[in-house]
Amino acid sequence: MATEVKVPALGESVTEATIAKWYKKVGDAVAADEPIVELETDKVTVEVNAPVSGAIAELIVAEGDEVEVGALIAMITEGAAGTTAAAAPAKEEAPAPKAAATPAAAPAKAAPAAATTANTDHPLPPAVRKLVEDNNLDPAAIPATGKDGRLTKGDVMDYLAGGKPAPRAAAPVAAAPAAPKPERDLRDGEERVKMSKLRQTIARRLKEAQNTAAMLTTYNEVDMTNLLACRNKYKDGFEKKHGVKLGFMSFFIKACTTALNEWPAVNAEIDGTSFIYKNYCDIGVAVGTPQGLVVPVIRSAEKKNFAELESTIVDFGKRARDGKLGMDEMTGGSFTISNGGVFGSLLSSPILNAPQSGILGMHKTQMRPVAIDGKVEIRPMMYLALSYDHRIIDGREAVSFLVRVKECIENPERILLDI
Repeated sequence: MATEVKVPALGESVTEATIAKWYKKVGDAVAADEPIVELETDKVTVEVNAPVSGAIAELIVAEGDEVEVGALIAMITEGAAGTTAAAAPAKEEAPAPKAAATPAAAPAKAAPAAATTANTDHPLPPAVRKLVEDNNLDPAAIPATGKDGRLTKGDVMDYLAGGKPAPRAAAPVAAAPAAPKPERDLRDGEERVKMSKLRQTIARRLKEAQNTAAMLTTYNEVDMTNLLACRNKYKDGFEKKHGVKLGFMSFFIKACTTALNEWPAVNAEIDGTSFIYKNYCDIGVAVGTPQGLVVPVIRSAEKKNFAELESTIVDFGKRARDGKLGMDEMTGGSFTISNGGVFGSLLSSPILNAPQSGILGMHKTQMRPVAIDGKVEIRPMMYLALSYDHRIIDGREAVSFLVRVKECIENPERILLDI
């Protein structure tokens, strides 16, 4: 019995993914719930497990292909005794037609005649559909080499490389502006690396935030003396009781939730011509990983105590670096905190994490001379930066919010006493 393997639901607003890596080949044995493929989305890497035990009968898509949620990607013959060794011949047989067509130029011209006509009953994969639409092609006119007459990305690329005109009437007009920009030649010492799905999304979302929001940044500095003293006084007892270290981030999260309750516009977002105000503080904590920046969200942070916040932060950081965060853990935040200080940043202007309207940037704590009661003292100081959307947050609200955070950090007892 053949069992289908489809792309699972990937979370809010995620509709497609890229096949990053197949763990199995055709003919390989697979156990139920064993990972068979790794998908890369614009937010996280996800493994898809086999729904049943058996043998891999067919891999519908190749590594690098884009697939939509619910798309069929593989077939498993349930109960079949597959072996890894048997996969090698099967793998070699599949690409044989392409290998025969590649060496000689003369047979290559005859390839379209040997290929079957595209079967338009099968839906086009996202990557193929994008190529067809961008170049305004008629898929039925392109020779197909895929199984059951399916059109592959290589078929479309070969068709375009052959210089054949698009048969649709509007092709000359539509195809010209959509033509992809040619890649430049590399110099000695240069290497071209394809952007990951996550990195492409980071780039797109950050640019969208700059283009959409009326983004401004206001700055302040905070004296960390009392917070450092508080942490040093209680860190050993805190770790002994709760099993987690007492860091700075939990204090800043608490300070932000206090300020967000007083200045709700900073916690709101714009939806069309409306403002959406939120009676909760879902705080995103930016985490740098080898794959790029991810922002897991601490739900209802205003209701959590310091131990719960620190435990959640440690857990998020570990799973973010291992690529094990779930999609639901990285969506729906209402405000973000980014700590560039861990990398040594002294001052920066963070970019909004749309559709949020505010983001706080923490920075390096540095001993600096400051005036205290008419005298110059050396104090541990940190610059704070609040970037905000001026369409919903006025300057008075932004500055007052940041001052409230400053007050809570400079006098941590304010957080506990709510004053």
